[in-house]
Parts: sequence; C-alpha cells; structure tokens
Amino acid sequence: MSTVRPFEVTQRGVLAIAIPMTIAYLSTPLLGIVDTAVIGQLGRADLLGGIAVGAVVFDILFATFNFLRSGTTGLTAQAVGAEDQTAQTATLYRSALIGLIAGALIIALQVPLLAVSLGFMGASEPVNAAVSEYFAIRALGAPVSLLNYAILGWFLGLGRAGTGLGLQLLLNGLNMALNVTFVLWLGWGVAGVAWGTVIGETVTAIVGVLLAWRTLGANAFIPLAALTERLGLIRTFSVNRDIMIRSFSLLLVFALFTSAGARQTDVVLAANAILMNLFIFGSYFLDGFATAAEQLAGRAVGARYRPAFSRAVALTLAWGYALAAALSVVLLVAGPAIIDLLTTSPEVRSAARHFLVWAALTPLFGVAAFEFDGVFIGATWSDDMRNMMLVSLAVYLLVWLVATPLLGNHGLWLALAVFLLVRGLTLAARYPLRLQRTFPEG
Repeated sequence: MSTVRPFEVTQRGVLAIAIPMTIAYLSTPLLGIVDTAVIGQLGRADLLGGIAVGAVVFDILFATFNFLRSGTTGLTAQAVGAEDQTAQTATLYRSALIGLIAGALIIALQVPLLAVSLGFMGASEPVNAAVSEYFAIRALGAPVSLLNYAILGWFLGLGRAGTGLGLQLLLNGLNMALNVTFVLWLGWGVAGVAWGTVIGETVTAIVGVLLAWRTLGANAFIPLAALTERLGLIRTFSVNRDIMIRSFSLLLVFALFTSAGARQTDVVLAANAILMNLFIFGSYFLDGFATAAEQLAGRAVGARYRPAFSRAVALTLAWGYALAAALSVVLLVAGPAIIDLLTTSPEVRSAARHFLVWAALTPLFGVAAFEFDGVFIGATWSDDMRNMMLVSLAVYLLVWLVATPLLGNHGLWLALAVFLLVRGLTLAARYPLRLQRTFPEG
C-alpha cells in the first residue's frame, strides 16, 4: 500500500492560494479594457472591431488548450503530495512540450485558421483586414503563450500561488505598457497591440522558465525514460483530453447563449452582453477558490490522506458560497449603477435592469460547479468531470429549446442557470463514490 503522508489544510493555506490567484485573474479583464481604450483613441471603428474580433478568436483558440494550465496543476499537485520530485519535473516538461508543439502547429496552420475564423465572425471587410493583421502577428506568439499556460499550472500545482500571481501581473502589466507605447506613442495601430501581446508573452515565458529552472535545481535533470514513461504519458493525455472536451462544451454553452441573444433585438443583445460581463467578473472571484481546491485536493490524493482532501473540499466550498452570496448582494444593490456606467443608452439600461436578477444570482447558481470543478481537476477525476459536463450540456440544450420560445430572454437566462446548477449537482452526486474509490482505506 502507498505511504500516507499527512498534512494539514488550514484557512490560511486556502486563502494563500485563493487571494493571489483572484488578483491574477482580475488583471486579465483589465488588460482587455486597456487594449480597447488605447485603440479607441485612434477614432476608427474598424480598428476597434478588429481588436475585439481578433481577441475573441484567440480566446476561443487558446481555450482549447486550457488543459495545459488546469491539467498540469492537478498532476503536479499529486506529485507534490506523493513527494515524487521526478514526477513533478516530468509533468512540467511534458506540458511544456505539448504547449510548444501546439503553438508551432498554430503558426503552421494560421492561414486556414484565419479563414475559418473570419468566415464564422462574418465581419465587414475593414474589420477583417484589421483582424488579419492582428492574427498574423499574434500567431507568432502562440508557442510562448501556451508555454506560459504550462508554467503557470506547474507553479500552482506546487502551491506557489504568489509566483503565479507575479507571472500574471508581469504578463498583463508589460502587455498594457507596451500597447500604450506602441499604439499611442509610435502609432503602430492594431499591429502595436499584437506586438505588445507577443513581446509580453515572450518575456513572461523567459522569466517563467528561469524561475522554474531555479525551483527545480538539481531535480531539473531526469532520465529520458521518466519523461516518456508509458503510464505517465497515457495519464497526461487522458486528463488533457477530458479537460479539452469539457472546455469545448462550456464554450458551446456561451456561444449558444450569445447567438440566441443576437436573434432578439439589438437592445436585448446589448443588455445581455453587459450582464454577462458582470457574471464573468464574479466568476473570477470564485475561480481563486477553485484553484485552491485544485492544488489542495491534488496534493491530498498524492499524499493518500483523506482528511486533508475532505477538509480542502469543505473549506473551499464554504468560502465559495460565502463569496457567491456576497457577490449576489453586491450585484443586486449596485447593479443598476454599474449598468449606468457601462452604457448611456436608456433602452439598454432599462433592459439590463429588467434581467439583472438573473446575472446577480448566477454566482450562487454556479458556485458548486466552480468549486467541484477544481476538486475534480485536482484529483484528476477528469472522466467524471467530462461526463457530467456533457450531461449538463444536454439539459441546457433541452431547457434552452423549450424555455426560450416561451419566455424569451428570461428563458435564455433560465437555461444558463439550470446548466450551472446541474453541473454542480451532478459533480456533487459523483463525489462520494469517487472519494471512496480514491481513499478506500478511509
């Protein structure tokens, strides 16, 4: 039987991971705001549209490789719990290699990828021209972008959220500074935003590699057999495959939500966009505790120590529900004022207020889904996470098809709420069985 390695999970330990990563996640939308503001100063709608569409294209493209962050966190955390230094190193190297190869493929396939993206978006010719310029430059940074995913996931798996925060702040801060310099001072336009992102990603990757090398020390050198070990490779690819399917399903839900809103009036579409931003902003807070759940649950699995696992789940869920309740209250009370800051249109303001209650309650609807997602990723119960996501997607489609014609936009938000609830409930239902299988001695 594997050796049990007891360790204590404390409130301070949970917060030490959750708070830095919440700050790191919140810096991401700030970057988008700065990019928009910088290009907006040029006074050209086609350039602003090009940046918006180009950013969405890369968001979707890179979301496919989110497993390089979350999968690496879970596998690394388990290696930490097992006190297996070789496995920690091998996990980083495998993920980094996958990221570099995938990034190289994006560069090689950029022409057909751009063609498909432009066809899907259906924007005007001036916007398409701006997107093409942006895409050609951003694609060059794909290998280092995906390498950064792997490095961030590895440091989070080690429990070094402070290092993860530092890398994210370096990335986003440098990106913002370069974008302002290239666009406003040098007049590079869309190319300036793209080059700012590529350079920021490259510098961050170099710093990340140096920090990882220093962290590994003598453990940086492992036998090639450890890196290519069959079971390790199979496990890496199976976990990554399941997380990729889960990410695609989640993207489909939000794509259908947006497309259904677009088929209504422009006012409803704009109102939904504002309210969805409120939901996404709230999700960044919950993601911090989900990341804590990933690291602590993974470490407990590696250590074969059930009390730490159960304590990590209980604490992250408790913090998640407390934070979700607070966020819902804030959105209900301050939501109208926030809406007024985001739009000057009286019609959009009125519509957004009408549907505000749905966006305000989404943190409570989704907290179990967020936190159990973190637990299942950390424990590498990725098959169940994938299957429960597909079940939730099927329920979402059913409610979406029935409720939207009957209730209009209320039906659309109802489908999203049901999707979040079903995700949380199905994962919670699977949790006891997986817990018993993972810790049969408990």
